[in-house]
Amino acid sequence: MSASYRRDQSIRKKGNCMPKKSLKVPKFKNEDEERKFWDKVSLDEYFDSADFVPAFFPNLKPSSQSISLRLPSFLLVRLKEQANELDVPYQSLIKRYIKQGIAKK
Repeated sequence: MSASYRRDQSIRKKGNCMPKKSLKVPKFKNEDEERKFWDKVSLDEYFDSADFVPAFFPNLKPSSQSISLRLPSFLLVRLKEQANELDVPYQSLIKRYIKQGIAKK
């Protein structure tokens, strides 16, 4: 039995979650209007916390953006050597080093 099947079944079993009161969501002209609406709404007024189930997004990829970065040649050679030793792509190694550097702060 797959994990997604079991998760779907657990959601269906919980299916008797009835809202406390009806939530009417209007059509929004833009994101600012929608943001203002959701800033004012408290879902506690409409649902019990037991009604919610954890969300699972297995195929969601973090968005990334391409950048251009100039590095001294010797540094790029050393990065590629280290990446080869670790058997990872050098660009992934650069991202790992940047992430580690940011996490230290």
